[in-house]
Amino acid sequence: MLVNTRYRNTACILLSSLFYFYIAYFLDRTNFTVLFSVWLGLFGCFYFLVQKPRLSFKNLVCIAFVFRLIFLFVAPNLSQDFFRFIWDGRLLLEGINPYLSLPESLIQNIKYPIADARELYKGMGELNGSHYTNYPPLNQLCFLIAALFASKSIFGSVLVLRALIILAELGIFYFGKKLLQALDLPKHNIFWYTLNPFIIIELTGNLHFESVMLFFFIWGMYLLQKRKWILAGVLIGCSISVKLLPFLFLPLFFKLFIHKKSNLSLAKQWLQLIVFNLIILVTVIIFSLPFLSENLISNYANSVGLWFGKFEFNASFYYLFRAIGYWFRGYNEIEIITKITPILTILYFIYLTFFKKNNQHKVLFISMLFGLCFYYFTSTTIHPWYLATPLLLSIFTKYKFPVFWTLVIILSYQAYANLPWQENLWFVALEYILLFSFMIFEYKTQNKKRNIIFK
Repeated sequence: MLVNTRYRNTACILLSSLFYFYIAYFLDRTNFTVLFSVWLGLFGCFYFLVQKPRLSFKNLVCIAFVFRLIFLFVAPNLSQDFFRFIWDGRLLLEGINPYLSLPESLIQNIKYPIADARELYKGMGELNGSHYTNYPPLNQLCFLIAALFASKSIFGSVLVLRALIILAELGIFYFGKKLLQALDLPKHNIFWYTLNPFIIIELTGNLHFESVMLFFFIWGMYLLQKRKWILAGVLIGCSISVKLLPFLFLPLFFKLFIHKKSNLSLAKQWLQLIVFNLIILVTVIIFSLPFLSENLISNYANSVGLWFGKFEFNASFYYLFRAIGYWFRGYNEIEIITKITPILTILYFIYLTFFKKNNQHKVLFISMLFGLCFYYFTSTTIHPWYLATPLLLSIFTKYKFPVFWTLVIILSYQAYANLPWQENLWFVALEYILLFSFMIFEYKTQNKKRNIIFK
């Protein structure tokens, strides 16, 4: 039996290595059938390695990062966003503010202030190149680091960006494991994130900087658990300065500071909460100072508004709302819908803030998970890499539906089988039918377990 298990482990590791190598060096993203098949194979191996561990903790860590190293020397072939990362970093190196410079304008006016300008513009695409950058300041610093080390080589820039992401992944693993142990949760849970093929492909492979955001965030959460809230505030501010998403979670910290069981007076609790939020705000402002100008806010708001107010991709309830709008009014009601759904999200976060026992970290992570998923379910755009955050949050809870979502999110890639890309809503519907079915099943299973415990 032990010999058979060793053979299975070896087979899973070798198969996974081959699949990752194929995706990194040979896969064309328009070939959805092959991508889908390889994706399923990777998740089968991943589930076997994590769910039925026969390898030591150290071996699993080594395997997870060896898989990442497979992607080290190749440019992403499933995403083109990295071209804009390199563009922004090289503009910064030349002293040009990327929040005030349109790639499209520079190219049309035959102004090439950076190396490989035409190739980078072609790679990022006309839609990306016709709008101001929407990447926050600390993210821009990462792009600048790539430019510092490789200002004339796209491949060199990719290598630096990927090294930064792998280092961030190491940090997530380190502090994620420590936080699991501090909360008396199995440290093995970290592998639902670290070994997940979705994370390896979308973040390390495709160079999405959710890794850096989550590194600062989980480090901050670990320090909060240790009651080192001042430094935690700085780190959460850093996280927001990489990606704005953690701003959503700020109301949920209310009961960590304001609760009856605290040894501090109510006035001191409020003072700590206010100072904590001020530290986060000041950290974000400090990183923004080098870029401040009269047009910064309007340019940035317009770019963010494009992705969340006009662009549509892989949405769930929003597509239902849109269909109802077509039925009643005969045209796309995106402008109205995107004004209502944020209000619903705010109301839900208010409920989570005041009616959940978020002074307990385990409950806080559940509130963050469900609050974020509510926001995603009502959003117009859910790119695959957005799932990195709910996946990491889920390892501190009993819920596994984010793991399942990282499996079925592959159905959204069917859109890229078409040139130009075009969604098949049957695939989107299948993704969310499977996801919501799993969520309902998991919820019922958890309820049965509670009933057995309290009988």
